[in-house]
Amino acid sequence: MTETETSTTAPTVGRRERKKAATRQALADAALELFLEHGYDQVSIRDIAEAADVSTTTLFKHFPSKEALVFDLDADQEAALVGAVRDRAPGTSIPQALREHLLRARFFSAEYGEQIAVFHQLIRSTPALTEYHRRMWMRHQHAVARAVAASTGAPADDPTCAALAHFALEARTLAETSPDPRATVNAAFDLLERGWGAVQPR
Repeated sequence: MTETETSTTAPTVGRRERKKAATRQALADAALELFLEHGYDQVSIRDIAEAADVSTTTLFKHFPSKEALVFDLDADQEAALVGAVRDRAPGTSIPQALREHLLRARFFSAEYGEQIAVFHQLIRSTPALTEYHRRMWMRHQHAVARAVAASTGAPADDPTCAALAHFALEARTLAETSPDPRATVNAAFDLLERGWGAVQPR
């Protein structure tokens, strides 16, 4: 490839990626708006495609299912969880780092309180989304377990690391149906950090 070809091709690739990202965002935004206005079950794939001014074929190139349109940050969430373990401050335990990461998440943020409340009400009121959300979230446990193992020098398939990752992520699932999500997360991590004997009611 010549130098001239390189200079003319690279911007084209950049524009293509930007266009794909814009289309994906438009679809996710249109889907959420329609779901919140009409209810998840009352909105079809065709409705979403028309609202975003694309074909249903284009929609499925970006999202494999209707449920996937609601959850568009899966890779970002996994990277953030792994980073919480890998980049934790000196002296911070792995459970403490994961606890702090979950409590900082938008789910618990007052800044996004009303927006997040509406979003999670949509999920809780739609069984298909509730199950899909949990499956997508728990998929991260393998990456978190590997990060824990790498951080502690344990084998990649160490069962203790896998258990810690699993129960740490389940803490958020439990919190989402709790009247006090923050207290629920703290209770779960108290148990993970200190053990049942230290936290059981007397």
